[in-house]
Amino acid sequence: MRYFVDADRKKKTARINIGENPDNLSPEKLLKLEDRVKSSLASDYLPCPVAWHVAKEAGVSRIAVGAVADRLGFRITDCRLGCFSVDKIPFKDEIRDNIPAGLIAALEAYREKKRIDCPEVFALAERFGISPLSVSKTAAASGLKVLGCQLGCF
Repeated sequence: MRYFVDADRKKKTARINIGENPDNLSPEKLLKLEDRVKSSLASDYLPCPVAWHVAKEAGVSRIAVGAVADRLGFRITDCRLGCFSVDKIPFKDEIRDNIPAGLIAALEAYREKKRIDCPEVFALAERFGISPLSVSKTAAASGLKVLGCQLGCF
């Protein structure tokens, strides 16, 4: 287990600054959220899908869960978009062949920015009835960078 330490925090805050309590939760609610995060760990890591579930169950934003995990020193793993995970999933050409043509056209709207944010990936996945991972991998293969993590990881 590699904890999220000061060196990691410094590197991350150079890119993203979400603060320690982005939802301005009361001390009591913040303590409950910390307990939920701790009880949801898998081998001292917080998997991305579990973090989403914690946010929904606690009635807080996903970014608040990410901030608590950072503050407590726990790493978030298994990104639903494949940006980071324990086991990397290589992008296969045959997967891209099964991607709806409309998705490729929809991704063109992001070509000028050269990036697509996490919430947009999930919206496209829902729109086209495919997994967020498929959208993310197709975006990456199209030269787009996936940014704007809803948990504040990237």
